[in-house]
Amino acid sequence: MTPTPSWKARLTGRLEPALIKEDPRPGISAYHDMPFVVFVYPPEDELELRKEVTLLATRLGQKGKRVTRISLAECLAAALAAEGLGGGALAAAEREAGLPLAIETAFSVLAEYQRLDRLVAARVPKDADPLRDVVLLVRAGALYPLYRTSALLEQLVGQVAVPTVLFYPGETDGPAGLRFMGAIDAEHNYRPRIF
Repeated sequence: MTPTPSWKARLTGRLEPALIKEDPRPGISAYHDMPFVVFVYPPEDELELRKEVTLLATRLGQKGKRVTRISLAECLAAALAAEGLGGGALAAAEREAGLPLAIETAFSVLAEYQRLDRLVAARVPKDADPLRDVVLLVRAGALYPLYRTSALLEQLVGQVAVPTVLFYPGETDGPAGLRFMGAIDAEHNYRPRIF
């Protein structure tokens, strides 16, 4: 029998109990305006994590929480399509102009024209209540290497006031550092609590 990955134990033993509380915010964040948490898992466990997130959402719903799952991959696709870069257009641009320019173009779309933070905030229910609602940000790996999730969380301050979990494919680096997909140099400016 294969041992349970440590991220599963953290999911059910630490994160879930914090989210089930009547008011999860004090247990997940030291900042009143940033009720966000980053849940780190190995990128190679993406498919298994998706199953566990579905089960987590069900259990939270059974405890009276309204769960909104937001796919960052879907947000990325919507942003690119809105700027005429849907389908194979970005791939064609990469072939013609090279990968660095394609990455820069996609980043510009998410940072300036179809801002990722606004796309995420628009998917949160308008009547969201911090005592009832939980937002789960999934499929963050789709942003690699286009966009850093630390920027997304900082930009969501003031736009999203309910407990929000970013499921982060990567690894920890020290007490507050994260390496996106385990490949990019560690980012050490994450203010949200890391689970």
